[in-house]
Amino acid sequence: MRRIAIIPGDGIGKEVVPEAVKVLEWANRRFGLQLRLDYFDWGADRYLRDQVSLPADALEMFRREYSAILAGAFGDPRITDNRHAGDILLGLRTGLDLYINLRPVKLLDERRSPLKGRSAREIDFVVFRENTEGPYARIGGQFKRGTGDEVAIQEDINTRRGVERIVVAAFEYARAHGRKCVTMADKSNVLTYGHELWQRAFREVATRYPDVEARHQYIDAMAMFFVTDPGRYDVIVTNNLFGDILTDLGAGLVGGLGLAASANIHPGSVSLFEPVHGSAPDIAGKGTANPMGAILSASMMLEFLDALTAAAEVEQAVAECLKADETTVELGGRLGTSGCGDAIVRRLAVR
Repeated sequence: MRRIAIIPGDGIGKEVVPEAVKVLEWANRRFGLQLRLDYFDWGADRYLRDQVSLPADALEMFRREYSAILAGAFGDPRITDNRHAGDILLGLRTGLDLYINLRPVKLLDERRSPLKGRSAREIDFVVFRENTEGPYARIGGQFKRGTGDEVAIQEDINTRRGVERIVVAAFEYARAHGRKCVTMADKSNVLTYGHELWQRAFREVATRYPDVEARHQYIDAMAMFFVTDPGRYDVIVTNNLFGDILTDLGAGLVGGLGLAASANIHPGSVSLFEPVHGSAPDIAGKGTANPMGAILSASMMLEFLDALTAAAEVEQAVAECLKADETTVELGGRLGTSGCGDAIVRRLAVR
């Protein structure tokens, strides 16, 4: 038996995660995966009630007892600094050393892209985002805060170990999945210390993979080519900040954040899967949130657990619902959150 932690979190996370759970339960029945789903109430309500965000023993418990974690979203306007969200999400990413943030950019329904005339074949790539360093390490400070002389410093942390292992992960993925090219994005012409390290590490790692083409691009040029020529990309590897920005742009290419899935991975260890969208407090509780990003994140979890057929069938069911307009309102459909999840499960049930 493999234990899966379910953390719905805040806002629409509490609405979309139950729909993702429906497909995990289907996979359990259909393929006999022997998954045990355990629920955790970590989020704003728990934090406001007892001032606990990520319990002290959580990391060791997950390492020892769990195969994967499915999370919803974190953030609540009642907690103005969103401290609990940072503690939980960044705490899990750094505490479990989930150094690979993997985000697919895959067009499942050609009508959904804002780019005119683009085919599904042209928008099908993955982004490997370094997930534990960069400005997200929260190293820095403020001096003379609140005065006219205030100084704010935010450090961009890049270590040789951190850079090299995410680059290796990108090349390994390309080789294992028949991808022909890895493109590294940086801004080394301006960030001449940290990103020069990315340049050296990328060149050196690339020599180990002569069967995979290695390219470099500055991040601003890459953002332009996302829009003008997305078909040039196979696998992208970049730092934490740039990866965060690029993948939201990538989500826009395929239909929006409601369709965007992600995985936070440490190979061979417990890993975290979550939709890219936030907690969206403005629509929370209305039953209109799109659950497809959460369901596609569950599909990525199934792939991580080596349930490859189940993962592929879930993705195909989502694609079929998109093409049949069995979607939530923002994608032109008439379904609510639960109805959209049910439509996907109905398509899975007939397989």
